[in-house]
Amino acid sequence: MSHPIDDPTAGPEPSSDDGAAPTASRPPSTQAQPSTAELASRYAAKSGVRRGDSGQIDVLSSIGGVQGLAESIAPGLVFTVLFTFTTDLAVSLIAALAVAAVFTLIRLVSRTPVTQALAGLVGVAFCAFVALRTGNAEDFFLPGFFINGGYIVAMAASVVFRWPFAGLLFGFIRNEGIEWRKDPARVRAYSVATWIIVSVLALRLVVQVPLYLAENVAALGSTRVAMGLPLYALGLWLAWIVSRPRAAAGPVPGSTDDGPVNGAQGR
Repeated sequence: MSHPIDDPTAGPEPSSDDGAAPTASRPPSTQAQPSTAELASRYAAKSGVRRGDSGQIDVLSSIGGVQGLAESIAPGLVFTVLFTFTTDLAVSLIAALAVAAVFTLIRLVSRTPVTQALAGLVGVAFCAFVALRTGNAEDFFLPGFFINGGYIVAMAASVVFRWPFAGLLFGFIRNEGIEWRKDPARVRAYSVATWIIVSVLALRLVVQVPLYLAENVAALGSTRVAMGLPLYALGLWLAWIVSRPRAAAGPVPGSTDDGPVNGAQGR
């Protein structure tokens, strides 16, 4: 945030020796910084996690729907299949890039949000660059290991600092905001939920790194597809179930175990 500074070219302020009141200095203009709750709310809104009409998490919508799932799987799958049958690295990389570019173009033409598709295109381009530079097909999957590792470290840190990732992800969807942080039981529940997601990410590394070291591109690509967004969606669902708040009393009409369904309040 910038603050106004004194203008070095300005003359001295009028003196009050002549009886005139000194010129009142204007208070520096300040811009309100977003609160922690506002930052958490923005993050939850951008995460894409949604609740269905039943009050449960809508896993398919949360991962971008069918189109988002296809955008996540198709480029890596095309690369793996083509390289397995042709062993031509350049052709396989170009095909993967073309698939990612087509998904981005579809988003642009249909005027739907392009963030996920564009991020996928950039990611595929970077992976292709790494593989092309090294000349090793398995290096197409190398950046994903570092991304997984980064997420694991960040999520583990969120638990250590009592801001578990799952709480930031689910708290606003459940109308808890960040008030759950005042309840030790809720912090523990969201910490367990976060460890579930961390376990999914760690499992990817446990399975895929040995395949990478063995230079088994076909098996590595297959497990990357199977353990990518579909496995993450399963982990997300389990984290949601584990972190459900306990009802203090009997069920209230128009509500679920996870609190009132959106729009049911006041009816």
